Amino acid sequence: MAKYAEVEFRCSNDEQQNIIIALLMNIKYEGFEQDDNSLKAYIRQEEFNEEKIEDIAKAQTISYTIQQIKETNWNALWESNFQPVVVDDFVHGTPWVGIRADFHEPMTGVEHEIIITPKMSFGTGHHATTFMMIQQMREIDFKGKKVFDFGTGTGILAILAEMLGASLVLAVDNDEWSIANATENMERNNCVKVKLEKAHTINSNDQYEIIMANISKNVIIDNFSSLVKRLAPTGILLLSGLLVEDKADIAKEADKFSLSIKKIMSHNNWISLIISH
Repeated sequence: MAKYAEVEFRCSNDEQQNIIIALLMNIKYEGFEQDDNSLKAYIRQEEFNEEKIEDIAKAQTISYTIQQIKETNWNALWESNFQPVVVDDFVHGTPWVGIRADFHEPMTGVEHEIIITPKMSFGTGHHATTFMMIQQMREIDFKGKKVFDFGTGTGILAILAEMLGASLVLAVDNDEWSIANATENMERNNCVKVKLEKAHTINSNDQYEIIMANISKNVIIDNFSSLVKRLAPTGILLLSGLLVEDKADIAKEADKFSLSIKKIMSHNNWISLIISH
């Protein structure tokens, strides 16, 4: 049975919590819990490095505690805290996508209902980055398009892409836990056009009209060239997992390939970008 380290930072500032989450996402932290006074972060025990936590705590001038937990305890906690999410159409302000667990009652009044098993995989709709990705997808035409979801996590964006009419969705992630969770979620939502692959690099040579990546800045920049090679001439990149201060670095990277930021959305110091020629 896998074991996880839980690191609890004592910090009440939302902006500071967002910065810490971004830093931890870069070093393989998989789950987060936020409240008014603290931030809890979870990582597999074999990946845990206290020196990196000490560096972050010193830089942010905050204290932290560490404890070891079992995977089953974490899942029970995650499920008990999971609440349905409704993402509004940001143009018309009406309910658009509803996200719930299978133990919740069916949702009414939403155009698209996604059912997921809430586990440690990143991307349940609660976090600002996933929420904004979904909002951005509202204004993109997915009908008949080939879509690449890089770092799929729970698979929620790939699932929604199929619901919106994508002809094919390739969803990849390098984490075994995410692949298992995404597989379960795609089966739950009767997906037939999503192909799921476990991979550390981008192996596909096909081109895609829409490429989505809701991951950290460093991973996006490290893979930017590969993503662009697989972007159709009139295609778009939809990105998040980024802080406001990351915008300049992403814009600089995009400019190398004659791409530019066409639209930006922000929430709680996080941003989502649409990039194209």
